[in-house]
Amino acid sequence: MQEYQENRRQVGSRYEKLAADYLSDRGLRILEQNFRSRNGEIDLICRDGRTLVFVEVKYRKDSSKGAPEEAVSYGKQQHIRSTARYYLYSHRYGEDTPCRFDVVGILGDQIHWIQNAF
Repeated sequence: MQEYQENRRQVGSRYEKLAADYLSDRGLRILEQNFRSRNGEIDLICRDGRTLVFVEVKYRKDSSKGAPEEAVSYGKQQHIRSTARYYLYSHRYGEDTPCRFDVVGILGDQIHWIQNAF
């Protein structure tokens, strides 16, 4: 019998869905998953009242490589900001649209949601 091993994309998709469900249960409306531009990708784009929320989801099975949230480096933040600007422009949101950047870290089966992470 061959052992089935999920690839990284499948694992990522599973935890992004878990994060989307978690945020949805807390009142956010999911607008997009895996929004891509040439500048990068945003895992989840949500609406929290009037605020657009750009969410990066990070998963670690254990803490041997640190907390998942720590993997959102300054460079990654810059790519997310740039992609968010493109999203706002391409979807014709005004410059006065309130936005924030959140991180959902999943460590094993624990979910840690950081609002206004950067």
